[in-house]
Amino acid sequence: MDCAKDFLVRQGEKLRVIGWNCNMAYRLKALHVLEAKPDLLIVSECECPEKQDFAPQVREPSQRLWLGDNPNKGLGIFSYSDFTLKLHELYDPSIKYVAPIEVDKKSERFTLLAVWAMNDIAIPERRYIGRVWQAINSYKSLLNDPVLIVGDFNWNKIWDKSPGLGGNLSQTIEFLAKRGIVSLYHSFMQETFGEESFPTLYLHKKRFRPYHVDYIFASQSFLNRLHYIEVGTYEDWIAFSDHMPMTVGFLE
Repeated sequence: MDCAKDFLVRQGEKLRVIGWNCNMAYRLKALHVLEAKPDLLIVSECECPEKQDFAPQVREPSQRLWLGDNPNKGLGIFSYSDFTLKLHELYDPSIKYVAPIEVDKKSERFTLLAVWAMNDIAIPERRYIGRVWQAINSYKSLLNDPVLIVGDFNWNKIWDKSPGLGGNLSQTIEFLAKRGIVSLYHSFMQETFGEESFPTLYLHKKRFRPYHVDYIFASQSFLNRLHYIEVGTYEDWIAFSDHMPMTVGFLE
């Protein structure tokens, strides 16, 4: 991000959050995404902390959490400000790669539900959006307070008729909306699910295969403070990942 533009954007901003599937090897790509100066960064397909050997010019996070079975490919949650991160006591490790995180600092506290919705060969109904559906039902008691749900859902509404899902995106949207939780992208852009103008995935890095599959859902208190939202472009990000980062900024 241009420094002058960044200064103007951040005026009055209290919190900047980025969700990004880095397509592995976050340590080699961190410098690029950190140019956007996130306070919180949720990274899918992120290597474990023991492998996060950042270059000297890369800013180290103030705190980090990592979840995964494969040391090369898990879910990373990073704080680059004074927000503290703590895995919620209700965390269920059987709901793989969807984790409730307590985010806290003196002036603000909320729950972050970090998401990397993977395939599940063993339990097909919990593949991709089915995993998100399982998670929001299991963690529904956490959805009554301020919450951000951030990450790679690996799903678009156009695929909702796929057979054998435990729950689809339309059901997920409705379930969350009943609790006052909405997609920030769709609220800000005034676009319909399944008809998004800005893709977050270029399948196999092919420009002619664009899809919107990454989301940031938020409770009303966050929506009221939403300052801006930005989706990375193919030109800026395809060298790093098949997914584009989504950035949101919130005012005081």
